[in-house]
Amino acid sequence: MKRDIETRSDIERLLTDFYSIAMADSKIGHHFGGLNLEHHLPMIANFWEKILLGNPVYFNNPLSFHQVLHAHSPLLPEHFAHWVAIFTTTVDRLFAGETADLAKARAQAVANVLDQKLNGGVKIEKRVG
Repeated sequence: MKRDIETRSDIERLLTDFYSIAMADSKIGHHFGGLNLEHHLPMIANFWEKILLGNPVYFNNPLSFHQVLHAHSPLLPEHFAHWVAIFTTTVDRLFAGETADLAKARAQAVANVLDQKLNGGVKIEKRVG
């Protein structure tokens, strides 16, 4: 039986697995070109630790980072939907429980907000594939 996301270590495991898939993905991998994971993983783990475990460890603005990415290579609604699908699949493969469910819901919410801010888009529905 899978356990729930409970610790920073669990979040780091989730993100390491997620990025190994996303960076190699034919649909969204190009958005991660040049990403320094040694620098990025601790920062993004802080983000997820704050929103999943309530620990006040993230104080940056994720929108500003994505605005830079979007200017270089547009982050389209289908990219966000695919990101959510990979994230959700990764969570489901590794964890089960209330916090795992929260992680999937928050990923969807983050994707929706970023798409709205960057593209003026409408709510993204989770798509697999």
